[in-house]
Amino acid sequence: MKLGTYLDLVRAPAALTVLGDTVAGGAAAGHRLTARRLPLSVASALLYAGGMALNDYADRELDAVERPERPIPSGRISPRAAFNTAAGLTAAGLCVAGIAGGRKSLVLAVPLAASIWTYDLVAKPTVLGPLMMSACRGLDVLMGAGAGSLGKALPAALAMAGHTASVTALSRGEVNGSTPAAAAGASAMTAVSALTAVAGSGTGRSAAVAAAAGVRYLAVSLPAQLRATRNPAADQVRTATRSGIMAMVPLQAALTARAAAVPAAVGLLALDGLSKLAFRRRRKSDIT
Repeated sequence: MKLGTYLDLVRAPAALTVLGDTVAGGAAAGHRLTARRLPLSVASALLYAGGMALNDYADRELDAVERPERPIPSGRISPRAAFNTAAGLTAAGLCVAGIAGGRKSLVLAVPLAASIWTYDLVAKPTVLGPLMMSACRGLDVLMGAGAGSLGKALPAALAMAGHTASVTALSRGEVNGSTPAAAAGASAMTAVSALTAVAGSGTGRSAAVAAAAGVRYLAVSLPAQLRATRNPAADQVRTATRSGIMAMVPLQAALTARAAAVPAAVGLLALDGLSKLAFRRRRKSDIT
């Protein structure tokens, strides 16, 4: 089976957008980004990729009608192989989280994995879907902080969770269109998340980097959301959803700079450039 099929299954470019969650959470908790803690970002990517594979397994019948180009309905991969991929990546993510962050991170990685599977298999089509997805993102941030430092990382987790909830709610209109209210809600949440990320960043380099990352976050996410507010047709909603996913990296950078972890924040801004290139090269690929 071709590697490209698996990359499509796990939405490989979008996995770049979760690497900064644990960085932001760790910075908020006062943890240095050491070589030992860095693999926590890998754990996030593995859990995310597993969730994407599970998403296609769970949606295989619906995708046969709405998105026949996806790996399972197109016949490029079997449902069993997709499920096994999801299980293997989830198990690998838990192992890496335990090795990199110890018990304090593992106790958050387990409910994170459980939330991902609950979202894909149970909650996604319900009204609780966006909230469950936002819980996944918030737990990913808190995994970087570890048990015992959750209070310090809670504002960063809430900012990422709020952005995720609004993007997830809007993404429900990718096939049949959405409503102006959903797009307006996403726009409002973007503004709130930006303010949360920049507020309290102090002065000097941390404030400058936080402000730059905040501006970048708004520039990536907000224009497409405002266009979807005026015209919530499916193509506009898909663009706004894609932009909202891409905007997560500069938001993580702003939150990291807010915690005075300037080198890590600059690194995330560099990652933002890399993810932009990856998304551009796979412009027509599915990332949700």
